[in-house]
Amino acid sequence: MNERRAAWTFVAPSLVVIGGFFLVPVAAAFVLSLTDFDLYALASLDNLRFVWLGNYIDILKTPLFWKSLGNTLYFVLAGVPLSIGVSLTAALLLDSRLARFKGAFRTALFAPVVTTVVAVAVIWRYLFHTRYGLINFALAELGIAPIDWLGDPHWSMPAIILFAVWKNFGYNMIILLAALQGIPRDLYEAAHIDGASLAQRLRHITLPMLRPALLLVAIITVSGYFQLFAEPYVMTQGNPLQSTVSVLYFMYD
Repeated sequence: MNERRAAWTFVAPSLVVIGGFFLVPVAAAFVLSLTDFDLYALASLDNLRFVWLGNYIDILKTPLFWKSLGNTLYFVLAGVPLSIGVSLTAALLLDSRLARFKGAFRTALFAPVVTTVVAVAVIWRYLFHTRYGLINFALAELGIAPIDWLGDPHWSMPAIILFAVWKNFGYNMIILLAALQGIPRDLYEAAHIDGASLAQRLRHITLPMLRPALLLVAIITVSGYFQLFAEPYVMTQGNPLQSTVSVLYFMYD
């Protein structure tokens, strides 16, 4: 009984903070979503009327909501596997015994995570510029015609996905790198003695041992990518033809 009381004593401050700054605002937002809250209600709560599920019914009848939901799902389904794949590849390269200057590369690859999204998005807008962007300049050197990255509905979301993957993969890379360094080297040495190839060691040792870390990375990445807002807000303003309007951008707009 004393141990249980001590446990609740230690947990109580955190529960108070979580309740005050998360549960209460969420509950209040849900109650407000059942009303016709506006400026008149802000002046006096007597003007507040409950419409119950009316707001939800109205949003389900809005075509742009479904389009924004489809855009967000496209961003998540394409961006999450790509981000995890790039993160895992970078972590494997940094964990290799052949790698040199690991500290410098680790810092350089993690640097985009700590940069401001808005500032970096502005720079990437210039990189994606149809006539003067470095990306189209590189494509021209390869004999590929310029692509209107941010002006073509077919290329606008892939451009944002490419930027988001570059911006966020470093965080997952650090998590996976830490998990890789926790795998016993004896397993690799035993597999090497038994004649296992590099691909076999990756499949039968590395990936199974990384399963908890990969699950954590997947959850973090999915939850983060569903919150797509800053990238389309700065780079495309939801255009062209509303092809980059996300659910959060739709809510904001």
